[in-house]
Amino acid sequence: MSPARYELHCHLDGSVRPGTVADLARRQGLDLDGPVERLVTAPADCGSLTRYLPYIDLPLQVLQTPDALHRAAQELVEDWHADGVVHGEVRFAPQLHTRHDMSQDEAVQAVAAGLAAGRQATGVRTGLLLCCLRHQTPEESLAVAETALRHRDQVAGLDLAGDERLHGAQAHRPAFDLAHQAGLPVTVHAGEAAGPGSVWEAIDVLGARRIGHGVRCADDQALLERLRRDGIALEMCPTSNVQTGAVATWAAHPASRLMDQGLKVTISTDARTTSATTVRQEFARLREATAWRSEQDELAQVHAAGAAFAAASPPQAPQDPAAGPR
Repeated sequence: MSPARYELHCHLDGSVRPGTVADLARRQGLDLDGPVERLVTAPADCGSLTRYLPYIDLPLQVLQTPDALHRAAQELVEDWHADGVVHGEVRFAPQLHTRHDMSQDEAVQAVAAGLAAGRQATGVRTGLLLCCLRHQTPEESLAVAETALRHRDQVAGLDLAGDERLHGAQAHRPAFDLAHQAGLPVTVHAGEAAGPGSVWEAIDVLGARRIGHGVRCADDQALLERLRRDGIALEMCPTSNVQTGAVATWAAHPASRLMDQGLKVTISTDARTTSATTVRQEFARLREATAWRSEQDELAQVHAAGAAFAAASPPQAPQDPAAGPR
């Protein structure tokens, strides 16, 4: 039987059901220039993060009202439940949902209410993270951090997302310093579009407790030792990592190797709709295409439960068959 699943890295705007996108577009009077599945699902060979992100544009366009955000969040929890996920953490950038005069606070409240409705219906535990964006100003990131703290009872963490090749992390330090002062945990997208330097920056400049993706850290032994020593979890999303070119091929994905080296590897979808995947499928593809072993499924869940920002009930660590009874 498969272990209970945990998902730590999931973007709300990349995980809206295609049917919901189509329905919201119809209700909002938006004309679609093609089948909705083609507009919201990225091809397998995008080759870069820059080519991957536009597939989130349409979902973002229809998520500009509290009702739409509530619906998307509630349906995500339902989808987690169907996927066997017992604890899911979703992230979104509230500053991107203010096109029609909805405030960041209203956006956070709508998503939190949707998650609560999904929780009540399914029993899935949830956490909400807010995203600062690398291409935005330090002032905009600080406003996101302040929003997170105003809703500290509903927000579990702060993230920095975006293309680290084009935009460094240093400018956003005030926002993350504020989070640390309030005891709000931090994760940072790094080692996806850029190399190990972006991961070092995430740790040393922004104080990240988790790294979003981190696949490009595999050849920096000093960095691996730092991640291992500090117990910093890697939020790996294999399908997305291959789509964006962060990893050249499925066979080259470093998840299994890094786990064997003692790193806290976790597995998530990144964007369920954009990558047309589920957590169950991510593990199945890892076993089919890489050196990933079935027993690593359970260890990944232990890592994820231990790294969760929202309260999670950790599964028992798997016993090494060679170690004998405890």
